Order: sequence, then structure tokens, then C-alpha cells
Amino acid sequence: MTNHDLVHILLIDDHPLVRDGLRARLETIAHFRVVGEAATAEEALHLAASQTVDLALMDINLQGMNGIELTARFHALHPEIAVLMLSMHDKAEYVMQSVQAGARGYVLKDAPAMDIITAIDTVMSGGIYYSAGLAKQLSRPGPPAMLLTTREREVLQRIATGKSNKHIAREMDLSVRTVETHRLNIKRKLGIEGQADLIRFALEHAMPT
Repeated sequence: MTNHDLVHILLIDDHPLVRDGLRARLETIAHFRVVGEAATAEEALHLAASQTVDLALMDINLQGMNGIELTARFHALHPEIAVLMLSMHDKAEYVMQSVQAGARGYVLKDAPAMDIITAIDTVMSGGIYYSAGLAKQLSRPGPPAMLLTTREREVLQRIATGKSNKHIAREMDLSVRTVETHRLNIKRKLGIEGQADLIRFALEHAMPT
């Protein structure tokens, strides 16, 4: 492996024993390197600004700013850093809030260690990953578009009517680049690859009433 192949990981959890266990497990993987540990949002933001970090493994329960708020801060300040949530909370609302904040996946703390490894590799390959139990919850009846922000749902509705990025930008008073970014975020959050699949999803789930 070259340095380019390495995944530089920041562990963010307020329990030292949890961080110790994660570090010990992750460092058995040749292409993973734990470059820092943080117990608070302030420590995490400092390390993200001072270290090379590719992925932050983030708990929700942090003192002060919680992990979902910190994920949104990371997304704004360090969009190049992928965030993977690792939490004991298995409610779909936490998953949705995390994804809306910018997380690329959500893994439960009681999941097998191999799930965390698979999740990191999936996220670093550009995909999204949910623990098996969560994936089942998210696939239950209910609009998958709830994973999206209000603005992203508005863009999705316009995609459903066949409008171009330029038309959507003009209608929503946005730049074309911003609309393109919304499209990319929608596809990432919903695990959609191609443009045809995005249009199909929009037609099925976001047609204006």
C-alpha cells in the first residue's frame, strides 16, 4: 500500500475504552491508519484542521455539541472528510438526522467488527452504508425522500417534472452549480448511481401533488 491508498481515520467518541477498542481493531487493517482521537467536538475540529483526515468515525453522544451537530459542522468546514456514524441509537430518526447533516453512513455499536470495516471501505469508495437492522427500518413503508433536506426535496420535485438544472436554478433563485450539488447529495443519500435512476425515483416519490 502507498500513502495514497491509506484511509486516515479520526475517532470521535467520549469513552476512552471505546476509542481504544476501535483503534486496536482498525489498526489490524493494512490500509487503515488512525491519526487521532477526540472526546469532544472542540478536539475533533482541532484535529480535523491540523491532521490529514479522510474519514471521521463519529458517535452521537458527545458532551456539548452532539455528533449530529458536529457532522453538520464537518460537512461545512471539511467537506472532503467523510463522516461515518457509529452509535448505540437504532432509531430511524437519528439515521435521517445524521444523513441530513452530511453523514455517509450509520453503523450500530453492537454490529460485528467486520461491519465497521465494510462500512469504511464502502464510504471511501463513494457509497453509503447502513447496518443491516437499520436498512430494514429505512425500507419500511414511508417516503425515502425523508432522508433529504427540505431544499433537496424541492429540487427532487422539480427533477420529477423534467426540468433542467438551469431551469431549476432560475426557478429557485440558485446557481446552476448549487443545483448540481443538490443532485449529487440526493443521489449519495439515497444510494442512487445514474441519472435515469434518479429520475425514476423522483417520479415514484416526489411528484408534486
